Amino acid sequence: MRDHHTVSGHDEGAERSTVLVVDDEENIRDLLSQTLRLVGFHAVAAAGGYEALAAADRADPALVVLDVMLPDLDGYEVARRLRAGGRDVPVLFLTAKDTVADRVAGLTAGGDDYVSKPFSLEELVLRIRAILRRTSARPPAPAPEPPVRGGLLHLADLEWDEEAHEVRRGGRLVALSPTEFKLLGFLMENPGRVVSKAQILDRVWSYDFGGDSRIVESYIYYLRKKVDSLGVPLIHTVRGVGYTLRLPRGRDGDR
Repeated sequence: MRDHHTVSGHDEGAERSTVLVVDDEENIRDLLSQTLRLVGFHAVAAAGGYEALAAADRADPALVVLDVMLPDLDGYEVARRLRAGGRDVPVLFLTAKDTVADRVAGLTAGGDDYVSKPFSLEELVLRIRAILRRTSARPPAPAPEPPVRGGLLHLADLEWDEEAHEVRRGGRLVALSPTEFKLLGFLMENPGRVVSKAQILDRVWSYDFGGDSRIVESYIYYLRKKVDSLGVPLIHTVRGVGYTLRLPRGRDGDR
C-alpha cells in the first residue's frame, strides 16, 4: 500500500453506514476496517467470497470494498451473486490488475468503481464517501431546457426515462447498471455539448477531488457497446476535450 496522507476525520452520517471489507490479506483487511471505523463508519470484514456473501446477508452493508483476487470465489463472481440475489449494494473493487479488460470485467460484474493496488487510504475513503453520496442522494435536477417530452429525454431513437429507470433504443429495452444509467442521463441532458472527463467525474461520481479519469473511459466504452450497437453511433469522443451525445455529422437532427 502506498504512503498516504492522514485520513480526514469523522464523516457526518457515516456512523449510519456499514461497509463490508473483503480481502484475503489480513493486514489489508484489518487496516481498512480500522481506518473506516476511525472516520465514523461501521466496518465488518470477510476473508473470502463465500464468507463475504454470508456477511452481506447478516450486515446489509451500504457498500462493499471487494478484493478481486480471493481464494475461493473471485471478486467478480461475488459481485455477480450479490446482484443475482437482489442486492443493489455499491461495490468498490480492489485490484492488482489495471488493464482495460480488467476494468470492463469489473463493470460487467456490477462494480461501481475500482482502486488499483497499491492505494492510498485517503483516496479510498474519499471514493467510498463519493459513492455513498451518489447512491443515496436524490437525482439532480435536469439542466435548463433539456429536450423533455412526457418526462423522457430523447435523442433520435434513444429514450431515457428517469422515473421508470429505463432506457430504450429503437423501442428495445437496454439493460444498464445504475452508474451507466446516470452517465447516459448526464450526456442526454447535454445533447451536442462536449462534456469533459472532469465534469463527468464531478456529476456522475461526485468526485470533487479529481479522481481517476480512466473509470470514465471504461464506462463510456461499455455504454457504447450497449447503446450504439443498436443503431447509428450517438456517443462520440472529442479528442483532448471529452465526450458528446449527438447524431453522426451529416444526418438529420433529433426526432
